[in-house]
Amino acid sequence: MPAGADVIRFILKSLGWIAGALLVWLLLLGIVIWNYGRQDQAAPADCAIVLGAAAYGARPSPVFEERIRHGLALYRTGLVSKLIFTGGYGDGASHAESEVAAAYARRHGVPEADILIETRSRTTQQNLTEARALMKAQGLRTAILVSDPLHMRRAMWMARDLDIPAVSSPTPTSRYRSLKTKWRFLRRELHYWHVYLFTGT
Repeated sequence: MPAGADVIRFILKSLGWIAGALLVWLLLLGIVIWNYGRQDQAAPADCAIVLGAAAYGARPSPVFEERIRHGLALYRTGLVSKLIFTGGYGDGASHAESEVAAAYARRHGVPEADILIETRSRTTQQNLTEARALMKAQGLRTAILVSDPLHMRRAMWMARDLDIPAVSSPTPTSRYRSLKTKWRFLRRELHYWHVYLFTGT
């Protein structure tokens, strides 16, 4: 067999091994993300950090509403004494996500003094960076992180990198319920997990 054909065969075989290894890696990482999101580590802390999601005008999106509701549940059971709502203004938005969440909390009986917001963040990392600043300003040392289950692994990774002492408490009423919507969320998380791994953002 000509030498050129041997080289091509070697390259194709190597590419096959690389593709196989990549598939195994994605499968294992997906399992880790999936299983992590099933764990609720909630324990007494100074505050709950509710990660932002879309808002429609003055209304939270269904996804965001479930995150807010879970934060309120942690507050009502006495696990936290403060709620930090994160999320700035989406494109063309009239209200910041955190403002919408704060109004929701006030309507459900949470005193103004127990609500903290920031209005600048647009990403998970920015959510947490701004939340850390609020914690420092208010003398809050520990937090419970609230988001959707499949978001928790990456969010907790970022919180650790930012030196936020936090535990994970995924919302038990996530709007991502069907296998189709969970799979779509998981694919997105796999993408952003690698973006953070390689770029730190």
